[in-house]
Amino acid sequence: MHITNKIKVYLTLFLTIVTLGINAQSNVFKVTLDAGHGAHDFGAVYSGRVEKNIALAVVLKVGKLLEANPKIDVIYTRKTDVFIDLIERANIANRADANIFVSIHCNANKNTVADGTETYVMGMNKIASNLEAAKKENSVITLEKDYKQKYEGFDPNSPETMIGMTLMQEEYLDNSISLASKVEESFGALGKKLRHGGVKQAPFMVLHKAYMPRVLVEMGFISNPVEGDKLNSEEGQNEIARAIADAIISYKNEYFGSGEAETPDVRPSQKIIEKPIKDTSTPVKPKVIINSSELKKTELKKNASDVIYKVQLSASVKKLALEPKNFKGLNSISMSYDNKVYKYMYGETSDYDEAQKQMQEARNKGFNSAFLIAFRNGEKISIQEAIK
Repeated sequence: MHITNKIKVYLTLFLTIVTLGINAQSNVFKVTLDAGHGAHDFGAVYSGRVEKNIALAVVLKVGKLLEANPKIDVIYTRKTDVFIDLIERANIANRADANIFVSIHCNANKNTVADGTETYVMGMNKIASNLEAAKKENSVITLEKDYKQKYEGFDPNSPETMIGMTLMQEEYLDNSISLASKVEESFGALGKKLRHGGVKQAPFMVLHKAYMPRVLVEMGFISNPVEGDKLNSEEGQNEIARAIADAIISYKNEYFGSGEAETPDVRPSQKIIEKPIKDTSTPVKPKVIINSSELKKTELKKNASDVIYKVQLSASVKKLALEPKNFKGLNSISMSYDNKVYKYMYGETSDYDEAQKQMQEARNKGFNSAFLIAFRNGEKISIQEAIK
């Protein structure tokens, strides 16, 4: 009997350790960092300044800063001078079930006076300058074997051809814009050292294939002699890496909680007032469908003009019954349908702290990419606006 009790105690301790390990893993924020170009794909080259080398140097510096935080797991698409297909870069992030994907590049222009940063989200606008930027980065796929078959007939010289392809871009657009805004805000904090050009949209293939909030950062113009030298310097790369790392941590803290310890010496990020992207079309407002058990409560909150927080669990082209068995035991599930995609949400509260707890509960259940969304009077608004 004594031995049996000991076995029970050991078994309880073992199960507790396993459970804690699983929960700890679900609390980890996964960041995929992508250094543009590599190997025989040099990217832009001006006066000895090589984009592939600068992008890799900055990515490794950003990664080192993030890895100082035990709550952040960094995945790299490359850590050495190798060539990685665009689709494989996205697949690395997809396989890791990363929370965000950040692709880092240098800009270039025949006009060597052009300067400043730009951070892109996935989009289908037809602004000429943005399409030109996408064309430059997408041209990498011509170096890949059988790229016409691999990319479903996509023509890198005509980014508009991506418009006809199956897209899930709307699924993460709001969060991508928030992340991009934080990157540009962080660059702006560098003052006159670096002009921040703002958030833009363009059809980048590497972003198209990543199924999570994702951005492509153009750190500055390698073609500009002054800015190019800064990008090529240890000091300049450290400043840029710190700005990008700060933005990522700010995003993590806002959407996934701050955790117990953050990277040392992180500048507090000011709350941004999200500005609409000038060169994107107005998105279609989703029609929200709520199960009957929640309808009355939601209507009361709408009438009170409260901000409502929910946790977005997943999105699918498949319609699921709003039952706990389909959502790992979670109840209070609601659904919206937009752009031929069903979006499934958990919980509902006007308390931001309670919403964070609900999000953590969802993540503990296995929805590792769950994130917060907000509504006012039934219309979706940004988290920044909701917190304001």
